[in-house]
Amino acid sequence: MKMKAKTPLKRAERSTLKRVLGYAFKYPFSVCGSLIFAFASVVCTLFVPVLIGDAIDCIVGQGAVDFETLKTLFFKVIAFAVSAAIAQWITGVCNNRLCCNVVRDIRADAFRKIMRLPVAYLDKHAHGDTVSRVVADADQFADGLLLGFSQFFVGITTIIGTIAFMLMTSWIIGLVVVLVTPLSLFVARFVATHTHRFFKTQTEVRGEQTAFTEERISGLKTVQAFSQEDESLEVFEEINERLEKASMNAVFYSSLTNPSTRFINNFVYALVALIGGFSVLAGGGFTVGDLTKFLAYANQYTKPFNEISGVITELKGAFTCAARIFELIDETEEVPDEENEELSSVQGAVELCSVDFSYEKDKKLIENLSLKVEKGKRVAIVGKTGSGKTTLVNLFMRFYDTDGGEVKIDGKNVKSLTRKSVRKSFGMVLQETWIKSGTVKENIKMGNESATDEEVVAAAKAAHAHGFIKRLENGYDTPLKEDGGSLSEGQKQLLCIARIMLALPPMLILDEATSSIDTRTELKISDAFTALTKDRTSFIVAHRLSTVENADVILVMEKGAVVEKGTHKELIEKRGAYFELYNSQFR
Repeated sequence: MKMKAKTPLKRAERSTLKRVLGYAFKYPFSVCGSLIFAFASVVCTLFVPVLIGDAIDCIVGQGAVDFETLKTLFFKVIAFAVSAAIAQWITGVCNNRLCCNVVRDIRADAFRKIMRLPVAYLDKHAHGDTVSRVVADADQFADGLLLGFSQFFVGITTIIGTIAFMLMTSWIIGLVVVLVTPLSLFVARFVATHTHRFFKTQTEVRGEQTAFTEERISGLKTVQAFSQEDESLEVFEEINERLEKASMNAVFYSSLTNPSTRFINNFVYALVALIGGFSVLAGGGFTVGDLTKFLAYANQYTKPFNEISGVITELKGAFTCAARIFELIDETEEVPDEENEELSSVQGAVELCSVDFSYEKDKKLIENLSLKVEKGKRVAIVGKTGSGKTTLVNLFMRFYDTDGGEVKIDGKNVKSLTRKSVRKSFGMVLQETWIKSGTVKENIKMGNESATDEEVVAAAKAAHAHGFIKRLENGYDTPLKEDGGSLSEGQKQLLCIARIMLALPPMLILDEATSSIDTRTELKISDAFTALTKDRTSFIVAHRLSTVENADVILVMEKGAVVEKGTHKELIEKRGAYFELYNSQFR
């Protein structure tokens, strides 16, 4: 059973490594520079013990010190040592450049993927976990990758080089060292295999913690308003304890690597010293200088095993983080529609033909819904919470596609049209406002980048936002932080309305567009909306029924179906579902 459990893990690691190498080989100069200079630094470092051993042989004989040879060897040692240092520095530069470029590309691909993901993915996954993958996991991956490129190749080259030099000096002692080596490799492999599982748990729990923290910070006012501070602390502490446990397990297992391999390496060193000492005493051409070389090589030979063991542990954590990022990058994108037709010269006729849709396949929401909206009509959509009002808007905008039936604009199935052209045909003002980092002017111009300053001001005046904008420190050039900073919800909503006033799209969707605005300002904006929606097909999702009395047609939805349709007067006279909703608000 254990073998079956390990096989997929190894396959996943190989796949992750292959993809990382694919990113790395986009920068062949950095890769080649790192390998070449790392090899050069190892060769120069390995030649130093040879020269020192020869120097010792020059002074072993009593009264027979060869000063000329010593002088030559001294300068050679300095030359090789300086060359090794320069090669190591260049290797570090190449590794840093390579690591930064690879992580930059992976982050860019991850963010690019987020921009192409369907809304359904973001609805089903915690935003904090997604952020953790792109930021925290990428940082940890960068650290592990840098360590790996810095030490792994150097360590392997050092091991191979020292074995070669030892076998050339004394093949018997060299063979003893080689035969003992698998013990160190076995220990390192055992620890690394067990560590991966804990690193994987650690990164997953850390992502959960990031998501929970972001959720509570973004909703801190609500948390405090409902006195949920203690409950939030309890949940955070529970997640934190799980993270501590996973981290302690990962650190504990990874910390076993160094002392375990050091014990074996010290054993190898002692074995070389013992056998080499007896070989010198026995004569036969094995000199004190040769013993010095062997002891130096035994020390250099064992050192990479400690480093590589640590590197493998770090790489396990790094590849776990990389796997989480690649998991995001591999998510299914929205179905490409580049070959679809562009929607142009929009008239605004919208039709639903026997539409079926549900967010979860086992929970039906909209079934066999048919609806026809003539161009230029103001359509109000009302109903209880969860009746499908916003879902209808999502289908119009192709944030979701229907499970069955068709949504048509000007007689064309939206699935045959590009999403970009469909979405550009609608202007949306949502209940949840969104303000990007930038100036007030840049936020208003989002829907029309080519607009002049005069047009921006005119749109702001129409949205009744001009007054508070002029009171800001720098007016329209006032920089806003993420999500509007110190602006009130009402002010942010006015900016979103000004954004639509400037864009003037062919069709409009107003989803509780005035929910955060005071009644007096709402009455003023309603006049602007009346002018804006004139001759434009408009869908107004509303809970406050006083805002939809002048709509050309009102759709009353229940459980994903349109149960009533008509004008305000007609529906009141009908004394049905709309009449009950209306009376519940104005009773």
